[in-house]
Amino acid sequence: MTEITHRTIDAGGISLHIAEAGPAGGPVVLLLHGFPECWYSWRRQMTALAEAGYRAVAPDQRGYGGSDAPGTVDAYTIFDLVGDVIGVLDAVGAERAVVVGHDWGAPVAWHTALLRPDRVRGVVGLSVPLEPRPRRTPTAAIERRFGPHHYMLYFQQLGVADAELGADPRGFLRRLFAATSGTGTPTAPSAEHGFLTALPETDALPAWLTEEDLDVYTQTFAEHGFTGGLNWYRNLDRNWALTRPWRDARVTPPARYLAGEADLVVGGRTVDVLVESMSQVVADLRGVALLPGCGHWTQQEQPDEVNAALLEFAASLP
Repeated sequence: MTEITHRTIDAGGISLHIAEAGPAGGPVVLLLHGFPECWYSWRRQMTALAEAGYRAVAPDQRGYGGSDAPGTVDAYTIFDLVGDVIGVLDAVGAERAVVVGHDWGAPVAWHTALLRPDRVRGVVGLSVPLEPRPRRTPTAAIERRFGPHHYMLYFQQLGVADAELGADPRGFLRRLFAATSGTGTPTAPSAEHGFLTALPETDALPAWLTEEDLDVYTQTFAEHGFTGGLNWYRNLDRNWALTRPWRDARVTPPARYLAGEADLVVGGRTVDVLVESMSQVVADLRGVALLPGCGHWTQQEQPDEVNAALLEFAASLP
């Protein structure tokens, strides 16, 4: 088995826990998790990349796990998160890297490629595509499309979702992972009476997740809470304002996108529709794929398919 090692680094003024696998001199592939996850969501990619000669690096991002969690909401802007990526690359001695992100990690990966293309050999987004900038603020656009009870609007309230999700981390995570997997029941993103009301109660876990895996996530969030991750959502409108100077810019490094066909983020859109939208903001889009039978947790639900796509993409880069 390929060994995964752990250490804490200084990423330009913030301490981040990172997991690493593979040869020290190998080309770096940086793996950025989403909500509510941690480095562990990449466990199957790290070993596959390492065995192929790459150096896989997966941080607990700002506000998660063993990394620092600043106490103010405005410490979680997209500029801070991209800055952390550059800090990680500097700390591991990587001039450039393939940057891969899932869920909230995908916008960080896309914006790293947009803001610092000099540090990005290629970028891969899982679940969340990069799409043209909305005319309205994100929260206004969400309310217009989904109504006032969308979960992202619920997350804007300081302390409310934090307390609800933190009251029973294991129960919340079990219900979320089960409901939003490819084998789960699609759940309407409404939080009119709290987020958990949208998630069916269940004792079962999806096939890709064991009780031992759930132990890792439960321990992480029982110890550190959900506020750090929720603060990312609380910067939606701030990020929209901050990135206005890049409103007509395109991502120039080579890019690829993968998602589950049953992912609620995809919302039933076809490959052609996604390609048309993403091509407006991604200059070198080298493939869009929707994985049959896969829900939101792309790299955990279908690790073999994701690993093959990552290795093929990385091998194609100069």
